[in-house]
Amino acid sequence: MNQFTSLDVTKAAVKVAMTSSRNEEDQLVKQLKEHGINATAVDVGGNLIQSIPKIIERAIIASRKTGITKECMVLDGAVAGAARDAIMQVSMKANGLNAGGKIAIARHREHLTVCIFLSIGLLHLDDVVIGLAHRSVPDNI
Repeated sequence: MNQFTSLDVTKAAVKVAMTSSRNEEDQLVKQLKEHGINATAVDVGGNLIQSIPKIIERAIIASRKTGITKECMVLDGAVAGAARDAIMQVSMKANGLNAGGKIAIARHREHLTVCIFLSIGLLHLDDVVIGLAHRSVPDNI
């Protein structure tokens, strides 16, 4: 198995978050898994600020369901904290506006990264934003 750095895992999370279809996402997740990086993504949308708790919850559930993490306070906290940090990086642009996109989680051993990639807009005046956060988690859980 390859040894990847936090930068490699972050690149994987960004690539998964930026996929334009579920099929493309599934293919990329499969390719990453073959190389030793586990990843998943969840669609998000609506008023970003009001949706923060739901987005964090969906990130935790997605990471558990796909085997990136297991139900454990340390891992749930890492996903929740990284998701919150990533969301806060894009929140100023999204304040009061609708947003749509994906939140992706990628992990290789102790490296866990969360990426949120969104289109934020009003009518056809969309802006694109990205937020990233990394956590170091125990390799043995």
